Amino acid sequence: MSDEELIVEFALTRLDHPGLDLDEVAALLVRRLGPERTVDFAAQNLSDRGELRGALFDAAVERVMRVVLALRDAAD
Repeated sequence: MSDEELIVEFALTRLDHPGLDLDEVAALLVRRLGPERTVDFAAQNLSDRGELRGALFDAAVERVMRVVLALRDAAD
C-alpha cells in the first residue's frame, strides 16, 4: 500500500470516527486492514528505525502515524 493510499484510508476511517484521537484512528485502521497489512506496516516501520524486532501491532500503528504526521508537517 502506497503512502497516498494509506492517507486516503486513514481519512476515511477518521470520517467514520470523528471523536477519536489520531493514534486511535491509526490503531483502528491497522486492525481493519488485517494481519497482512499489519506485518507490512510493522516491517516498514522497523526498517525505517533500523531495528530488527518490535511489537508487531505497535510498530504498525507507529508506521501509520509517521506517514500521517509527515504529510501534516509537509502541508504546514
